[in-house]
Amino acid sequence: MSDSLKPHFKLVHNCSNTSARTGLLHLKHGIVRTPVFMPVGTFGGVRHVSHEDLESQETQIILANAYHLYLRPGPVRLERLGGFHKFAHWNGPLLTDSGGFQIFSLPEKREIFKSSVRIKSYIDHAYHTLTPEGVTTFQHTIGSDIMMVLDVCVPSTCGRDQAAWAMQQTHDWAIKSRSTFLPERGQMQFAICQGAVFEDLRRESAGFIAEQGFEGHAIGGLAVGEPKEEREHFTALAASLLPADKPRYLMGVGTPHDLVRSVRDGVDMFDCIIPTNHAKQGVAYTWSGKVKLRRSAHAEEQGPLAEECGCPTCSRYSRAYLHQMFKSGEPAAWRYVSIHNLWFYRKLMDKMHDSIVDGSFAKFAAGFLTEVPEV
Repeated sequence: MSDSLKPHFKLVHNCSNTSARTGLLHLKHGIVRTPVFMPVGTFGGVRHVSHEDLESQETQIILANAYHLYLRPGPVRLERLGGFHKFAHWNGPLLTDSGGFQIFSLPEKREIFKSSVRIKSYIDHAYHTLTPEGVTTFQHTIGSDIMMVLDVCVPSTCGRDQAAWAMQQTHDWAIKSRSTFLPERGQMQFAICQGAVFEDLRRESAGFIAEQGFEGHAIGGLAVGEPKEEREHFTALAASLLPADKPRYLMGVGTPHDLVRSVRDGVDMFDCIIPTNHAKQGVAYTWSGKVKLRRSAHAEEQGPLAEECGCPTCSRYSRAYLHQMFKSGEPAAWRYVSIHNLWFYRKLMDKMHDSIVDGSFAKFAAGFLTEVPEV
């Protein structure tokens, strides 16, 4: 593969007043403009919306989870079906998480060893052994544009010894993951910075993964129980320590305010279930704050979720109608609000990108964080 065809990241603009920046991710299935938010399609599809919905709002990249795809449809079947893009009829870029968070979230169903993890399937209750090498090989089968190494995540409330152990395991697994990575496949592989809420460990982890030659780096182990102030501090710290010439990805963090603060601190990529998960709860995001559609105050509101919004939902449906749909338990309501929330997130990222380019990002961020209610 020639150098011009290799996936790569190009830094384009730096904000003169903050650490915010813009860039271009050149990937096998397309070019992604950063900063970018990736809708989460854990099992291969983003909840409540279709690929047509995503394409209509120019979604640049989606995320799927390698652990869940490993359990079903599984490596053999997925290879026979031609990989994820052919199987799912998704033509754009794809990032796959490795399953590290699932290992973290199922403590009663897994055992972590030095070179592997044994985890109980929620499908057939059988135990499966995952190795960093095997997870990398499976992500080659998936054909994701960006793959994550297998890591060990721990609660933010853990002690320093446990955090140090998890960080060392993550480092060892990163090296093992790299040993089976095939650059000729035209994919990127990201390593993950761990260390919980201990500054010395975060510094050590960022320094270690920066030296290993990965195509990008992620900040993991946040939004797992720590206060907001600690999350902001360690996001900014890790971002400042990771190489500027490679993309920085904050994993699983994603309220609109989180995104603005983290872009300000130099993060390029995000994913979170919030836009679609909160949509199912009847929560819509707007430039005036959250709209909670289950509340009776919306029962006779004839206006859209947001007057200034151009999404398909706001172009057609009123708050009163959406309120009725939620009160009646109609699943279509989840889709309508998911479409709106993903549209809002896309426009938020666009506004941040454009304000970095024209030099007004600091003003935009300050205004958003002070004027848009967070609760």
